[in-house]
Amino acid sequence: MGPVPDADQRWMAMALGLGARGLGRVWPNPAVGCVIVRDGRVVGRGWTQRGGRPHAETEALAQAGDDARGATAYVTLEPCAHHGQTPPCASALVAAGVARVVTALTDPDPRVAGGGHEILRVAGVEVTTGVLEDKARQANDGFLRRVTEGRPHLTLKLATSLDGRIATATGESQWITGPAARRAVHAMRARHDAVLVGAGTARADDPSLTVRGLGVSWQPVRIVASRHLDIPTDGALFREIDAAPVWLCHGPDAAADRQERWRTRGARLISVPSSRSRQIDVATMFRELGTAGLTRVFCEGGGSLAASLLAAGVVDELVTFTAGLALGAEGQPGLGAMGIDRLADAPRFRLDKLTTVGPDVLAVWRPVSADRSGGAG
Repeated sequence: MGPVPDADQRWMAMALGLGARGLGRVWPNPAVGCVIVRDGRVVGRGWTQRGGRPHAETEALAQAGDDARGATAYVTLEPCAHHGQTPPCASALVAAGVARVVTALTDPDPRVAGGGHEILRVAGVEVTTGVLEDKARQANDGFLRRVTEGRPHLTLKLATSLDGRIATATGESQWITGPAARRAVHAMRARHDAVLVGAGTARADDPSLTVRGLGVSWQPVRIVASRHLDIPTDGALFREIDAAPVWLCHGPDAAADRQERWRTRGARLISVPSSRSRQIDVATMFRELGTAGLTRVFCEGGGSLAASLLAAGVVDELVTFTAGLALGAEGQPGLGAMGIDRLADAPRFRLDKLTTVGPDVLAVWRPVSADRSGGAG
């Protein structure tokens, strides 16, 4: 493909921004954005709506009306080609008389996989693909990973002191980071389908795992990984189960009465086999979460679960908040044991973003490689 015209890049960037509005709200569907342009003017725009319907193209076409005829549609993912609750978006673009369609990515879903582009070309619509492909691939990583690998995208968040501690020796941890960092974490929760913690965090912190202070009208699924389901039934998750769905990933040997109590309360229970270390097999757990439709999971610890996820090679994005205090060797480490004897065996990440959030430092890291296996307690 030759040089991409500046106008195509500009309108596709707008479509990507629109698509981002659906993150955390549209699973199991992708968060797609669409901009329809005629004579250099935007006549329609849309993004995938809550729950995955209507699609972005449907929203943009409805707004454009007759102005869609002869226009160019910029779509962040190949328009769908299969009949579902609504007709294929590719057919809708043809019926509306759109003259050209510009996309960032081909949809790997077997029900589409180039079929949407083919419908357009056969109908005489000019098709341009691959515009801002890298940015679109990163924005849609959760959906793409679920379709191609069978698991959701995982963001692991760690908030530590300068020396990598998450609590004092007595367990005091509120608050290592400041209010600005905590607000940023709530914004991150809102952009994910689910928030995940381990049993230790559920017991020690009694978290609600909801998005607060941002005025959002939706909540992520709340997930606890607990082999024995030894989490309190008098805590926030149990009491406030109506606030957002609760999913519990447990081992096959979790007590039947504990399972029944949570199930009766309304939680979804997902049985996961144990790994060789007699912990929950996190690779299998994430495949189960992908099967359930999740595309983006935000993990907030604790140390044992975080170590298992890193060892399993399922961390796609590592977000670290570092506070300007030191707790010493007696403090509780941010990561549990990983059994690493050689530097060559350690998971490595490259720095993608570095900024300050209030008095704290926020770093976003991407994996250099992810060929690991492990389990979670």
